[in-house]
Amino acid sequence: MADREQPVTLRTRKFIRNPLLGRKQMVVDVLHPNRANVSKDELRTKLGELYRANKESVSCFGFRTQYGGGKSTGFALIYDSPEALKKFEPHYRLVRYGVATKVEKASRQQRKQRKNRAKTVRGTAKTKGAAKDKKK
Repeated sequence: MADREQPVTLRTRKFIRNPLLGRKQMVVDVLHPNRANVSKDELRTKLGELYRANKESVSCFGFRTQYGGGKSTGFALIYDSPEALKKFEPHYRLVRYGVATKVEKASRQQRKQRKNRAKTVRGTAKTKGAAKDKKK
């Protein structure tokens, strides 16, 4: 299906200029009849064109499609500069937009097990042998 050719209408409301965070923030209503929903990437492009901003400085999130379809409502932030985006936007959203890289860390269960193993060891051995089990 040619979903991307279907017309999409954007309406913004509750528009606020936030100079302290260097951004414009608004609620976005997306009208998309004959279409399941609209990708956030496409919304970022359209909002960038609408407000004469770069796509990289637009952040969209929290979109919910109304029951019955055809209309979605969410939130958008348009930053004045990419530096402001990197400074104020949460890291997980920066990862989503490809601006930052995800921090790889051990699973939650492994971190808890390592912490509990380290509790049984005394002194400097905690940093050296946290992975080793104490022999009894």
